[in-house]
Amino acid sequence: MMSLESIREFAAIFFLCAGAFFLMASVIGMLRLPDFYTRIHASGNSETLATMFIFTGLIIYEGLTMTSAKLVLIMGFVFLANPIGSHILSKSAYKSGYPVWQVKEVKENKEEGGECDHADLHH
Repeated sequence: MMSLESIREFAAIFFLCAGAFFLMASVIGMLRLPDFYTRIHASGNSETLATMFIFTGLIIYEGLTMTSAKLVLIMGFVFLANPIGSHILSKSAYKSGYPVWQVKEVKENKEEGGECDHADLHH
C-alpha cells in the first residue's frame, strides 16, 4: 500500500510533468507559427497553463508551509499578469501597424477584388 508521502510525491510529479508538457507546446508554437500574433497567442495561453501546473506541483510537494503560501500569491499574479501582458503586446503591435499574417489564397482573392470566405476583423 502506498503511503501518503508517496501519493503526494506522485501528484507533484504529475503536475510538474504536465507543466513541462505545456511549456514544450509553447516552445513548439513559438518556433512553428508564422507571425507575431499567433506566436503571442500560443505562448500566452500555454505558458500560463504550464505555470499553473508547475506551481501546483510545487505547492503539493512543499505541503502547507509559508513557502507554499508565497507560491500561491505568485501563481495568482502570473494568472492575471500573463494574459493581460500578451493582450497588451498584441494590441499595441496591431495599433502600430504590424502586419497580420494572411493565407496566400486569401491575399490573392482580396487583390482580385473578390469576397473573403471569412470575417475580415482587421480593418
